[in-house]
Amino acid sequence: MKKVLVVHGPNLDLLGQREQAIYGPATLADINQQLTDLAGENGLTLSFLQSNHEGDIVDAIGRTRADGTAAVLINPAAYTHTSVAIRDAVAAAAIPVVEVHLSNIAAREEFRHKSLIAPVSQGQISGFGPQSYLLGLRAIIALLAA
Repeated sequence: MKKVLVVHGPNLDLLGQREQAIYGPATLADINQQLTDLAGENGLTLSFLQSNHEGDIVDAIGRTRADGTAAVLINPAAYTHTSVAIRDAVAAAAIPVVEVHLSNIAAREEFRHKSLIAPVSQGQISGFGPQSYLLGLRAIIALLAA
């Protein structure tokens, strides 16, 4: 089975509790369960990381080269717009990386419009709530099958 790392960035541990008008009522556990179900149907295993700390995310992505991870599904959250370190880790990973966001970042505040991660990812999916994650995993499934 191929392994996919799912990275949830800062404050995503508060899903279902914070700003439901933007992020919806689903919790991180809900999203992880939906991803696990889809992965299992497609012969993948998932490992999950939620961190509010940039270095933890950089380290996890950096380990993918050595631990046999086939792809990364990442919601860098606020680090999308600020983290050169995560951008560089994604660029160095040499495996497919798909960026996802629950909200449509292009329709939000101007500072959220630019992603540092998207230019070094295979693609970005945003604005579909928890479906963004599932669409992102489906993209990874297709990339790994190609």
